[in-house]
Parts: sequence; C-alpha cells; structure tokens
Amino acid sequence: MEYQNPQPGQGVRADAAAAVPGGGRTVISETAVAKVAGIAARAVPGVYSLGTGPSRALGAIRDAVGNSDHAAGVHAEVGETQVAVDLNLVAVYGTPLHSLANQVRSAVYSAVEELVGLQVIEVNVEINDIYVPGPVKPGTNPEPRPVLNTPAAPGSRPEREAIP
Repeated sequence: MEYQNPQPGQGVRADAAAAVPGGGRTVISETAVAKVAGIAARAVPGVYSLGTGPSRALGAIRDAVGNSDHAAGVHAEVGETQVAVDLNLVAVYGTPLHSLANQVRSAVYSAVEELVGLQVIEVNVEINDIYVPGPVKPGTNPEPRPVLNTPAAPGSRPEREAIP
C-alpha cells in the first residue's frame, strides 16, 4: 500500500507547507520507506548485513556489479499516516544482540519519522545469523610496513623496506 496525502499540508511540517503554494498529492511507496529503514539499520555498529541467506547472496552479486539494494532484508507496510517495518539482519559476533536490536529499532524510528514524515508504530527486528570473522591467514602482516628513516636526496622518493 502506498501513502497518499489527500489534503494539502496534512502530515507536512508547517514551514514546508507554507513554502509551497497550492495543493497537490504526495505518494510515498513501501520501497522508499524500506530503503530509508535499511540505510538507517546498516549504519548501526554491529550490523553486518541485512536479509536472509538467499537475499544476501543476491545482494553480493548486485554489489559486485555496483548496484546495491538498500531495501534488502526490509519490509515496510505503509498506511495513511503510519508505517510498520520488519527487518532481517546478520549481527557481528560479540555484539550484544538485545542491545543491537534496540539500537537498530531506535535508528529506524528516527530516520523514518524524520525523513518520511510518517508515524512508526513498530519495528520488528529478526536476527537470523551471526557473522564470525575468519582467522587471519598465516604469512599476512595486517600492520603497514615502516618507512626507513634514512636521509633522502632532494627530489628523490623515500626508501621503503623491501617486501619479501
């Protein structure tokens, strides 16, 4: 269902309504609300990704070709003045899950109410997986190599440690 604003100025801030002369209609789709909610949820530390296994696999393919789906793992139901959001997410191992769900819920409430202008009646968070980072591969050095502190000739590049 799409939100339609049947009366000019209804559901719009007074300063925005005063700036627009005349009337009109505003339609906000469920896809637009889902994208706002998805972007807000992904910004919360401890959220690895959104979606279930198959949707994450499809999302990885989309990301590889440069076309990400910000609404993956998010379902929004839009009414005339209210919206409900359902999220499926993958948490990073070590993140307290109840706290993460509350932070995601708060971020989605704020973003949707501020950017979309509809009242959020509920945000349901389902944590369906945990991301566990793999071990560091042997032989890799995650720290940058130091630059040697030898005086350089004017106009030359500084020497660096040889890579084995």
